Amino acid sequence: MNIKKLILFFIILIFANSCAEYKSNSKEEKKYYQSSGFALIYNDNFFNDKIINIKINNEQIIAAHSFLKKNTSIRIVNPKNQKSVETRIYKRSKYPSIFNIVISKKISKILDLDANNPYVEFFEIKKNKTFIAKKSDIFDEEINVADKAPVDEIKVDVLNENNEQLDKSKNTSNNFILVISDFYYKDSAQDLLQELTKKISIKKIYVKKINNKKYRLYAGPFENFNALKSTYISLNKLGFDNLNIYIE
Repeated sequence: MNIKKLILFFIILIFANSCAEYKSNSKEEKKYYQSSGFALIYNDNFFNDKIINIKINNEQIIAAHSFLKKNTSIRIVNPKNQKSVETRIYKRSKYPSIFNIVISKKISKILDLDANNPYVEFFEIKKNKTFIAKKSDIFDEEINVADKAPVDEIKVDVLNENNEQLDKSKNTSNNFILVISDFYYKDSAQDLLQELTKKISIKKIYVKKINNKKYRLYAGPFENFNALKSTYISLNKLGFDNLNIYIE
Protein backbone atom coordinates (compact mmCIF):
# COMPACT_ATOMS: atom_id res chain seq x y z
CA MET A 1 0.00 0.00 0.00
CA ASN A 2 1.55 3.35 -1.05
CA ILE A 3 1.62 6.42 1.15
CA LYS A 4 -1.38 8.15 -0.52
CA LYS A 5 -3.60 5.11 -0.08
CA LEU A 6 -2.45 4.76 3.53
CA ILE A 7 -3.33 8.39 4.31
CA LEU A 8 -6.70 8.01 2.58
CA PHE A 9 -7.38 4.86 4.60
CA PHE A 10 -6.77 6.64 7.90
CA ILE A 11 -8.90 9.62 6.87
CA ILE A 12 -11.82 7.31 6.06
CA LEU A 13 -11.30 5.41 9.31
CA ILE A 14 -11.31 8.60 11.41
CA PHE A 15 -14.38 9.90 9.59
CA ALA A 16 -16.25 6.62 10.13
CA ASN A 17 -15.42 6.58 13.84
CA SER A 18 -16.55 10.21 14.20
CA CYS A 19 -19.88 9.43 12.53
CA ALA A 20 -20.36 6.36 14.68
CA GLU A 21 -19.66 8.36 17.84
CA TYR A 22 -22.02 11.13 16.74
CA LYS A 23 -24.83 8.69 16.08
CA SER A 24 -24.27 7.03 19.43
CA ASN A 25 -24.31 10.29 21.36
CA SER A 26 -27.29 11.65 19.47
CA LYS A 27 -29.56 8.87 20.70
CA GLU A 28 -30.84 10.30 23.94
CA GLU A 29 -33.33 8.41 26.07
CA LYS A 30 -36.86 9.75 25.64
CA LYS A 31 -38.31 11.42 28.71
CA TYR A 32 -41.85 10.46 29.64
CA TYR A 33 -44.30 12.96 31.07
CA GLN A 34 -46.15 12.70 34.38
CA SER A 35 -48.41 15.13 36.19
CA SER A 36 -51.01 15.44 38.92
CA GLY A 37 -53.87 17.86 39.37
CA PHE A 38 -57.49 18.44 38.52
CA ALA A 39 -59.12 17.15 35.36
CA LEU A 40 -61.64 19.14 33.38
CA ILE A 41 -64.57 16.76 32.81
CA TYR A 42 -65.87 17.72 29.38
CA ASN A 43 -69.24 19.31 28.85
CA ASP A 44 -70.57 20.76 25.58
CA ASN A 45 -71.23 24.02 27.39
CA PHE A 46 -67.48 24.40 27.88
CA PHE A 47 -67.02 24.38 24.10
CA ASN A 48 -69.96 26.71 23.51
CA ASP A 49 -68.63 29.15 26.12
CA LYS A 50 -65.13 28.90 24.58
CA ILE A 51 -63.60 27.50 27.76
CA ILE A 52 -62.20 24.71 25.61
CA ASN A 53 -61.55 24.91 21.87
CA ILE A 54 -62.41 21.36 20.80
CA LYS A 55 -65.40 19.03 21.08
CA ILE A 56 -65.16 15.66 22.81
CA ASN A 57 -67.48 12.66 22.59
CA ASN A 58 -68.41 11.95 26.19
CA GLU A 59 -69.38 8.37 25.34
CA GLN A 60 -65.84 7.49 24.40
CA ILE A 61 -62.65 7.01 26.43
CA ILE A 62 -61.05 10.25 25.26
CA ALA A 63 -58.58 12.75 26.73
CA ALA A 64 -57.08 16.00 25.49
CA HIS A 65 -53.97 17.84 26.63
CA SER A 66 -52.40 21.25 26.11
CA PHE A 67 -49.06 20.06 24.69
CA LEU A 68 -48.83 16.26 24.54
CA LYS A 69 -49.03 15.12 20.94
CA LYS A 70 -52.04 13.44 19.39
CA ASN A 71 -52.04 9.64 19.96
CA THR A 72 -49.66 9.86 22.94
CA SER A 73 -50.38 6.85 25.15
CA ILE A 74 -51.28 7.75 28.74
CA ARG A 75 -52.57 6.11 31.92
CA ILE A 76 -54.95 8.13 34.12
CA VAL A 77 -55.29 7.18 37.79
CA ASN A 78 -57.69 8.14 40.55
CA PRO A 79 -55.32 8.01 43.57
CA LYS A 80 -58.19 7.77 46.04
CA ASN A 81 -59.31 4.34 44.82
CA GLN A 82 -56.42 3.35 42.50
CA LYS A 83 -58.80 2.88 39.57
CA SER A 84 -57.08 3.60 36.27
CA VAL A 85 -57.71 3.75 32.56
CA GLU A 86 -55.39 3.76 29.55
CA THR A 87 -56.10 5.82 26.48
CA ARG A 88 -54.45 8.07 23.90
CA ILE A 89 -54.47 11.83 23.56
CA TYR A 90 -57.31 12.63 21.18
CA LYS A 91 -56.13 16.15 20.30
CA ARG A 92 -54.20 19.07 21.66
CA SER A 93 -56.48 21.63 23.23
CA LYS A 94 -56.59 25.02 24.90
CA TYR A 95 -58.28 25.19 28.31
CA PRO A 96 -57.76 26.98 31.67
CA SER A 97 -54.32 26.18 33.08
CA ILE A 98 -55.78 25.28 36.47
CA PHE A 99 -56.69 21.96 34.88
CA ASN A 100 -53.98 19.45 33.96
CA ILE A 101 -55.97 17.43 31.44
CA VAL A 102 -59.39 17.21 29.79
CA ILE A 103 -61.27 13.92 30.03
CA SER A 104 -64.59 12.58 28.82
CA LYS A 105 -67.45 11.78 31.20
CA LYS A 106 -66.91 8.10 30.43
CA ILE A 107 -63.38 8.24 31.83
CA SER A 108 -64.68 10.09 34.88
CA LYS A 109 -67.25 7.34 35.41
CA ILE A 110 -64.69 4.55 35.03
CA LEU A 111 -62.40 6.23 37.57
CA ASP A 112 -65.33 7.01 39.88
CA LEU A 113 -64.16 10.61 40.22
CA ASP A 114 -65.66 13.11 42.61
CA ALA A 115 -67.10 15.77 40.28
CA ASN A 116 -66.37 18.47 42.88
CA ASN A 117 -62.76 17.33 43.34
CA PRO A 118 -61.74 15.59 40.09
CA TYR A 119 -58.14 15.00 41.14
CA VAL A 120 -56.10 12.63 38.96
CA GLU A 121 -52.55 11.53 38.28
CA PHE A 122 -51.60 10.69 34.73
CA PHE A 123 -48.53 9.30 33.06
CA GLU A 124 -47.22 9.02 29.55
CA ILE A 125 -46.52 5.36 28.82
CA LYS A 126 -44.54 3.45 26.25
CA LYS A 127 -46.38 1.83 23.40
CA ASN A 128 -45.64 -1.55 24.99
CA LYS A 129 -47.49 -0.28 28.09
CA THR A 130 -44.37 -0.12 30.25
CA PHE A 131 -44.49 2.96 32.42
CA ILE A 132 -41.43 5.17 32.73
CA ALA A 133 -41.82 8.42 34.68
CA LYS A 134 -40.44 11.61 33.21
CA LYS A 135 -37.32 12.85 34.99
CA SER A 136 -36.39 16.50 35.25
CA ASP A 137 -33.74 18.28 37.27
CA ILE A 138 -34.98 20.69 39.91
CA PHE A 139 -32.28 23.02 38.60
CA ASP A 140 -34.30 23.54 35.40
CA GLU A 141 -37.48 24.07 37.39
CA GLU A 142 -35.80 26.58 39.67
CA ILE A 143 -34.53 28.62 36.73
CA ASN A 144 -38.10 28.69 35.38
CA VAL A 145 -39.41 29.96 38.73
CA ALA A 146 -36.68 32.56 39.06
CA ASP A 147 -37.46 33.96 35.61
CA LYS A 148 -41.13 34.42 36.53
CA ALA A 149 -40.90 35.39 40.19
CA PRO A 150 -41.93 38.99 41.02
CA VAL A 151 -38.65 39.75 42.79
CA ASP A 152 -35.60 41.87 42.04
CA GLU A 153 -33.18 39.08 42.78
CA ILE A 154 -33.59 35.35 43.42
CA LYS A 155 -30.72 33.00 44.07
CA VAL A 156 -30.80 30.10 41.61
CA ASP A 157 -29.27 27.16 43.42
CA VAL A 158 -28.20 24.09 41.44
CA LEU A 159 -29.89 20.92 42.62
CA ASN A 160 -28.92 17.80 40.71
CA GLU A 161 -31.36 15.40 42.32
CA ASN A 162 -34.35 14.38 40.23
CA ASN A 163 -37.86 15.34 41.26
CA GLU A 164 -39.54 12.67 43.30
CA GLN A 165 -42.13 10.48 41.60
CA LEU A 166 -45.80 10.86 42.37
CA ASP A 167 -47.02 9.02 45.42
CA LYS A 168 -49.32 6.26 44.24
CA SER A 169 -50.31 5.06 47.69
CA LYS A 170 -53.98 5.02 48.57
CA ASN A 171 -55.16 8.17 50.23
CA THR A 172 -58.69 9.10 51.19
CA SER A 173 -57.77 12.61 52.34
CA ASN A 174 -59.11 15.65 50.52
CA ASN A 175 -56.32 17.96 51.68
CA PHE A 176 -54.69 19.38 48.56
CA ILE A 177 -51.22 20.90 48.44
CA LEU A 178 -50.25 23.37 45.71
CA VAL A 179 -46.51 23.01 45.04
CA ILE A 180 -44.94 26.28 43.87
CA SER A 181 -41.32 25.14 43.60
CA ASP A 182 -38.48 23.17 45.19
CA PHE A 183 -35.19 24.81 46.15
CA TYR A 184 -31.71 23.73 47.14
CA TYR A 185 -31.40 26.40 49.86
CA LYS A 186 -34.01 27.34 52.44
CA ASP A 187 -33.17 31.06 52.05
CA SER A 188 -34.18 30.96 48.38
CA ALA A 189 -37.57 29.51 49.25
CA GLN A 190 -38.05 32.03 52.07
CA ASP A 191 -37.17 34.95 49.79
CA LEU A 192 -39.81 33.95 47.26
CA LEU A 193 -42.36 33.33 50.03
CA GLN A 194 -41.91 36.88 51.33
CA GLU A 195 -42.24 38.40 47.87
CA LEU A 196 -45.36 36.40 47.05
CA THR A 197 -47.09 37.45 50.26
CA LYS A 198 -46.50 41.08 49.24
CA LYS A 199 -47.98 40.57 45.79
CA ILE A 200 -51.05 38.44 46.47
CA SER A 201 -53.41 37.71 49.33
CA ILE A 202 -52.28 34.25 50.35
CA LYS A 203 -52.47 33.01 53.93
CA LYS A 204 -51.53 29.35 53.68
CA ILE A 205 -48.02 29.44 52.24
CA TYR A 206 -45.08 27.64 53.81
CA VAL A 207 -41.58 26.30 53.34
CA LYS A 208 -41.08 22.64 54.19
CA LYS A 209 -37.79 20.77 54.49
CA ILE A 210 -37.94 17.65 52.33
CA ASN A 211 -34.33 16.62 52.96
CA ASN A 212 -30.93 18.28 53.43
CA LYS A 213 -30.85 19.30 49.76
CA LYS A 214 -34.47 20.18 49.08
CA TYR A 215 -36.83 22.81 50.50
CA ARG A 216 -40.38 23.00 49.15
CA LEU A 217 -42.41 26.19 48.85
CA TYR A 218 -46.08 25.28 48.83
CA ALA A 219 -49.56 26.62 49.51
CA GLY A 220 -52.22 24.78 51.46
CA PRO A 221 -53.62 22.53 52.59
CA PHE A 222 -56.95 23.19 50.89
CA GLU A 223 -60.03 21.12 51.60
CA ASN A 224 -61.32 21.07 48.02
CA PHE A 225 -60.87 22.32 44.50
CA ASN A 226 -62.85 25.52 45.00
CA ALA A 227 -60.77 26.41 48.06
CA LEU A 228 -57.48 26.36 46.12
CA LYS A 229 -58.81 27.83 42.89
CA SER A 230 -58.30 31.52 43.77
CA THR A 231 -54.75 30.90 45.01
CA TYR A 232 -53.91 28.96 41.85
CA ILE A 233 -55.29 31.70 39.60
CA SER A 234 -53.41 34.42 41.54
CA LEU A 235 -50.12 32.56 41.15
CA ASN A 236 -50.87 31.86 37.51
CA LYS A 237 -51.36 35.57 36.83
CA LEU A 238 -47.87 36.18 38.22
CA GLY A 239 -46.46 33.77 35.65
CA PHE A 240 -46.38 30.53 37.61
CA ASP A 241 -47.74 27.85 35.31
CA ASN A 242 -47.83 24.03 35.36
CA LEU A 243 -48.20 24.04 39.14
CA ASN A 244 -48.51 20.54 40.56
CA ILE A 245 -51.23 19.70 43.05
CA TYR A 246 -50.75 16.80 45.46
CA ILE A 247 -52.95 15.08 48.00
CA GLU A 248 -51.49 15.50 51.48
